[in-house]
Amino acid sequence: MNKFKVIQPSGLLAPYVKQYWFLRMEDVVRSSQRLVPLECVALSFHRGNFAYSSQEKGCLPRSHLYGITAGYTDLVFSGCIDFISIVFQPAGTYRFFPIPPGELKDRQTSLDVLDDLELLELEQRLNETADDLACVGLIEKFLFSRMCRLGKQDDKRIHAVIDAIRQGNTDVDSLAQTACLSYKQFKRVFSEKIGANPKDFLQIVRFQKLHHLMQLHTGMTLAELAYECGYYDKSHLIKELKDFSGFTPAQLFNACEPVYSGYHGLFRSAFIDLPPE
Repeated sequence: MNKFKVIQPSGLLAPYVKQYWFLRMEDVVRSSQRLVPLECVALSFHRGNFAYSSQEKGCLPRSHLYGITAGYTDLVFSGCIDFISIVFQPAGTYRFFPIPPGELKDRQTSLDVLDDLELLELEQRLNETADDLACVGLIEKFLFSRMCRLGKQDDKRIHAVIDAIRQGNTDVDSLAQTACLSYKQFKRVFSEKIGANPKDFLQIVRFQKLHHLMQLHTGMTLAELAYECGYYDKSHLIKELKDFSGFTPAQLFNACEPVYSGYHGLFRSAFIDLPPE
């Protein structure tokens, strides 16, 4: 049985959570996936067999926080795959966990090292729960509890900046003005809330736009893609694409599965199937 499901968060959590992912595959002989940079943090619970992570150079932590990363990670699975992932909005994570988002950067942080008994209890309850909607209920109960405990926080500035970036503003000085902060203050606050500095975050957003356009197989040339996504030229695009995905443009075009709807869109923006060795 192979099954992938996306469940949207409740309205009160939507400003902080993008989606919940459920992925189950049985009797997998060997599956290799490349995880490329996203502009958000994810909390994953793996209830299946152990998986290998190139970032960890060993077994992927069974349950972990996956921080914003400036490179790609190869994952190798076999046997049973059973993942639950909470994909947060760019400024969502700091509302729920005591660890600063910046400390998660370029890391897959095991829950075992966070000294968070409530999070470990959530892991245990999810391991004992088969129904997807019941799992979402457990997750949202945990998240609501954390929100109430932390109390109201001033999110308006950082959300205004994220909205400006989504509308195409990529100038850091202008974004600092949107936040009503000095350039130096803005870089510090942005890094604290998001988990990456503004420059790195904007590069990931640009890469994801490029990746999405390549998935659509629009027929655009590299020069057209470079212009549309804000790269200086083709050489700049090729270098950044290689840094973030490990692929040349031709290799990524060949690896991209067409995405015609938003249902699989975010998942396919993160994971790329690798050919059998």
